[in-house]
Amino acid sequence: MLKTLLCGTALLALTAGAAHAQVSNNVIKIGVMNDRSGIYADLAGEGSAIAARLAAEEFGGKIAGAPIEIVVADHQNKADIAANTAREWIDAGNVDVIADVPNSAAALAVQGITKDKKRIFLMSGPGSTDLSGKSCSPYGFQWTYDNYAMAAGTARALVEQGKKNWFFITADYAFGHSLEDETTKMVKQLDGKVAGNVRHPLGTADFSSYLLQAQASKADVIGLANAGGDATNAVKQASEFGITQSGQSLAGLLLFISDVNALGLQAAQGLLLTTGFYWDTDDQTREWTKKFEAKAGRKPTMVQAGVYSAVRHYLKAVEAVGSDDPDKVAAKMRETTVEDMFTKNGKIAANGRMFHDMYLAQVKTPAESKGPWDYYKIVKTIPAEQAFLDPAKSGCSLVK
Repeated sequence: MLKTLLCGTALLALTAGAAHAQVSNNVIKIGVMNDRSGIYADLAGEGSAIAARLAAEEFGGKIAGAPIEIVVADHQNKADIAANTAREWIDAGNVDVIADVPNSAAALAVQGITKDKKRIFLMSGPGSTDLSGKSCSPYGFQWTYDNYAMAAGTARALVEQGKKNWFFITADYAFGHSLEDETTKMVKQLDGKVAGNVRHPLGTADFSSYLLQAQASKADVIGLANAGGDATNAVKQASEFGITQSGQSLAGLLLFISDVNALGLQAAQGLLLTTGFYWDTDDQTREWTKKFEAKAGRKPTMVQAGVYSAVRHYLKAVEAVGSDDPDKVAAKMRETTVEDMFTKNGKIAANGRMFHDMYLAQVKTPAESKGPWDYYKIVKTIPAEQAFLDPAKSGCSLVK
């Protein structure tokens, strides 16, 4: 009897040790990389790190006895810094997964490295459709939105209102080019046309010359193919120029609730935008937002909510397979439905695109708002299959 008990105890110890050993370096290390000091810091930044920590807390901070560690870095919106950080994290820091990475040029650089080194990449911040298209990876997951979804929401709504002649003011890097391209395709698909475009450097303070060109085009819509501080600066200066008062519509093709907060409802009222998350949607989003706000001091953007959802789904997959082996985890993530406060019945396609409903929202007037951060009226829900590009048309080699 004693011998049997001792054997059983030894077997249990070996089994427990084996389960722990399947987590590399006995720690699950998640690197949250984004802009922590520049024009995208409000929409991502420390808020994304807080969101990742909230996901880890749901697992008690450990899986199979291995602690979950969150590390952070600022890529400063530079692809070379993002690439060097990713290499250092993986080669010297034993980072298992990289999350967020707003700025598509930075994300494309990280995608190449994580693909080569077989590390999971959870993309919440970047919008380029190439990330789940021609530059897709078996370890890459594009989670929250992409530029096709922005065009499918905001641009479609405006063209269907009869506003068919467009002019673009575009951030001059991968994200801006992609957003302009996807919106142009959507406008033309709906029998609209593009009168012209102008491109500006990232982090532009003075938009006057660009706005004057857009105004002179007489286009129905001035499409802002930029984001963060660039978008808010352009909207503020367009208001000063009296552009919307003169009859032209302004389309912020990627606006976040942090942008609306920075602008104020007086300047932002009436703007149409597309979002993957709104904090005041239902009881579940409100409950999670309370936890986030207690740590961040503000409501979350869709990028920050997406970081939480993606990291949580990754950790669920690690828990399910009992390992952080990237091939096993990636397979489990793809076969498991995403169910959380961010989305219901989310599906991950072969190209790594997570399919979920998006929302067309309109910014409330000051009179309609009941208080701080009560900014959106949800105009309609855009079903996942309409919001995102068919994977078969994405150009991703993983799609059979």
